[in-house]
Amino acid sequence: MIKRNLAPVHPGEILREEYIVERGLTITKVANGLGVSRQTLSAVVNEKAAITSELAVKLSEAFGNSAEFWINLQKNYEIWYAEKKVDCTIIRHFGKRS
Repeated sequence: MIKRNLAPVHPGEILREEYIVERGLTITKVANGLGVSRQTLSAVVNEKAAITSELAVKLSEAFGNSAEFWINLQKNYEIWYAEKKVDCTIIRHFGKRS
């Protein structure tokens, strides 16, 4: 479990700010270039949906980075919130077999 106080940024915010806005692109133009619907991409950049593995591959091809980059952003975001949500005090621990 990673101990962080600040929530990681949603990967949609990074996509929006550092890849779409920074390059003077529009959601429609990027969605068309990726072969996804504008609605799908809009949900991601507005932090309402996750980056899927398929979208990660498309983004890596479009922007010249790796699919792992996008998946790791999404994974870190989801794990942080899961750690806040799960009550670990009720979890039974199973040690090694003797």
